[in-house]
Parts: sequence; C-alpha cells; structure tokens
Amino acid sequence: MRTRPLSLLIALALAASPLLAVAQQAAPAPAEDAAPPPGQDDGEDPDVAALAASKVPLEEIRRYVTVYNAIKQAYVDPVDDHTLMQSAVRGLLFNLDPHSAYLEKADAEDFDEQTRGAYDGVGVQLQQLPDGSLRVIAPLDDSPAARAGLRSGDRIVAIDGKLLLPGQSDGSAPLRGKAGTKVVVKVVREGVREPFDLSLVRDTIRTASVRSRMLEPGFGYIRIASFQADTAADFVKQLDALQKPAPLRGLVIDLRSNPGGLLVGAVQIADELLDSGNIVSTRGREAIGTTRFDATPGDRLHGAPVVVLVDAGSASAAEVLAGALHDNRRARVVGSRTFGKGSVQTLLPLDNGDAVKLTTARYYTPSGHSIQALGITPDVILHPEDGQRRPAPISEAELPGHLAAEAGAMEGDNAGEVLPGQKPIDAALGELKAMAGVAPVPARVAKPPPGKPAPVPSATSPAPAKPGAKPAPATPQ
Repeated sequence: MRTRPLSLLIALALAASPLLAVAQQAAPAPAEDAAPPPGQDDGEDPDVAALAASKVPLEEIRRYVTVYNAIKQAYVDPVDDHTLMQSAVRGLLFNLDPHSAYLEKADAEDFDEQTRGAYDGVGVQLQQLPDGSLRVIAPLDDSPAARAGLRSGDRIVAIDGKLLLPGQSDGSAPLRGKAGTKVVVKVVREGVREPFDLSLVRDTIRTASVRSRMLEPGFGYIRIASFQADTAADFVKQLDALQKPAPLRGLVIDLRSNPGGLLVGAVQIADELLDSGNIVSTRGREAIGTTRFDATPGDRLHGAPVVVLVDAGSASAAEVLAGALHDNRRARVVGSRTFGKGSVQTLLPLDNGDAVKLTTARYYTPSGHSIQALGITPDVILHPEDGQRRPAPISEAELPGHLAAEAGAMEGDNAGEVLPGQKPIDAALGELKAMAGVAPVPARVAKPPPGKPAPVPSATSPAPAKPGAKPAPATPQ
C-alpha cells in the first residue's frame, strides 16, 4: 500500500526544518514496544497517528495522496517518485511569496557561492516570475550582464533558444557555467517593440563589492555593489585608506542598484558610522525571526556628514543601511525611491543537501516603519540625466504574491527610477558639501576678447545686480 510510506515521508520532511518543528510542536514518536494510548487500537497506522500529533490536516494529506496515485497510475507518460515529490515540495513554497523557494543541492551551493563573492556566471540579480521568465533586478558592476547591456527591469524569456516555462525550480540555472563559454538570452524590454537577443560570455564573478575614491579633497566616495561575507571588512579598510592622509569632511555611500545580500554586512557598516541607536529589527511569527540590532560606541567618521545615494534598484540590505543611517539622523538620503524588499529569508538546510529559502520575518527601520513594498523615500529626489521621468518597471510591490505593506500604507505609489551615470554622484556631493558648510563655487564667466563687448544677459540669466540692490528671487527651471 502506498499510503503508509508516503505519509511517513511527508512527516519526515515537515520535521526536517527546525523552524517548522518548533511551529508545529510535534510530539515525540512513541517507542516501538510502547502500549498504544487510550482510544488508539493496535491496528491503527502509527504514521497517521504521528501526523495527527503534528497537527497536519489529514484530509488534505489524503487528498494529496489521491492525486499522487492518480498521476502515478494514469498520467500519459511514467513519472518517477523523486520527480513527483520534488514538484510537490516546490509547490508548497511556490505561492507563498516571491522570495521563498526550494533550492536543490546545486542551487543551494550556488546561492552560498554568491554570498562569498566568487562564482561562474553572468553576474545578475534576478527574480523568477510565475510565468517562468526572469526579471532583472540589477546587473552587478562590470559583470558580463552589465557589459552586454542588460538593464534593471528587463525580462529574460528564453535562454539559448529554450523558453522559460512555469514550474521550473530555478530558471536561471542555465546562466551559470564554465567561465569563457557563451550564453544567449532573449530579452523583453519596456519601450522596445520586439524581443531581442543578447549574447553574454560567462566569467568568474569575483564581485569587488566595495570600491572607493576621493571626489574632491576632503570628500570621499564608497560604492557598495552588494553585501557579501567580506563587505563590511572591505568597507572599513577602504574608509581608513581614504582617511589616511587626513580625516574626511564628508562621505558619499553609493548604494544604487545594490540588490542586497547578507544582512550582517549592512548592520556592521551601520555600526561603524553610528555611536548608538537601533540599526534594524526583524519581526516574525517565531523567535527565530525576531531580532534586534543596536549600534555600539565608535564612529569611524567622527561625526563627519554622510550622504547615501539610492535608486529603484537598491533593495533589501541596501535599504536597511539607508534606513538605519537616515532614521538615526546620521545621513541624508539622495536619489529615488528604493525597491521595497523588506522581508527576511532564512536558509534551512535539509539532510540531502537541498535547502529551503523561507521568508520568516519583516525588516523594520529604527523609526518602526516596515520597508516592505514601500522602500525608502529619499530626502532629495533625483531624476535620470535626460530629465525624462521613467518609473522603474519592477519593484517589490509589482511582484505577484508579494507580502503586503503596513496597514494603511500606499504600497507601490510613486515608484522610483534607476539613476545611472555620474550626475547623481555630483548631486550627492553637492548635498554633502552643503551639510559640511562648504559654499558652492560660483561659475566663472569668461572674459570677452579685447575689443569685443561683454555678453548681454539672456532671458534666462539674471542681469548683474547694481551695487546695493537686493538680488532677484531665483526662478525654477
């Protein structure tokens, strides 16, 4: 009979996760020779009794077994038990939220490699959609994906000529492979009439998650592309290097199109810039999902002002860092509304090498607000260089099945924009210098060549003020 071994397998799978075991408060199985409890007859299936003790709805399990047996007996082609069980387990997570997933062993290993900052692939942060296609959250800096021209919001619908279909455990798997090999993706892009192909050459992605330079004497710049295991240590090293000649007067932290990563990196960096106060808290149903991180004394910038630069591709841990510095009045945020991924994923390893990536909590900024489906709203709003407003084609609030925002919040309202290029950095530097009390340098007017009259002020340029006259108010352009 199939029912008994199948029910035992389901019971073991449910008990494999420490989180689920705590949530269910499963009773220990009786010893083999123990007498049955009152009301249970010797002929009752012990596996069914174990399921009942675990509060698993037996009616639903029986319905599942009925469908399972129907597929095994009547489906047009034979389907082996492993394939069916893998599909069933993936199905348990499929409709929860966009970030919960079942990771087979190879995918779990790839996930771990990416957090360490070295893997073979194309270097892009993706979100798998219900139709099987892959939405580009952000290409990593200087990656094959970035060099080929993939953009945030693009949708990959086929890889090497094979359409991406619903139900695949990890549609992005074909993008990974040996460095130097080629992969062709078919892309759907908003504003482009027809899908088009992009050819990418895989590489060993060693993501230098932190880069730095001086913008002007006294004003530093640190770019954080993602949060990996060594990101906080690299941040400290490069910040100290910037300050070696002399203490900085201010710092721009660039988190544009940073898709997030390990929360611990964002918490540690915030701690390096805060003397006290809450950094972030998480709230879940169980104790494993409820935590609080507070700053310890010591500010590596000694109070020098900070500007955090964000855009619609800044997500998760990047939003945590921006929110921590903003809510503690340690930094001003400049750019565009962020992605809005305010949920915590816990990786639960299974005994066969697979893993469950399960959403277990929500992030809350020090002011007590949830980031989920809302993002961080900057103090100073920027728009793309060409002046054309283009709301981001993808945000957390647009993902099917996303966790809802706080009660009463207008989730997805006023979606942010992606802000590439140098001009946002220049704007952030201008804000930083104003915070540091540095007056802007007036534009120089070229002197006319000898014998030529001085230029006549245009309609958009105010005439020079007469001595003692009050300056005319500026006109918005």
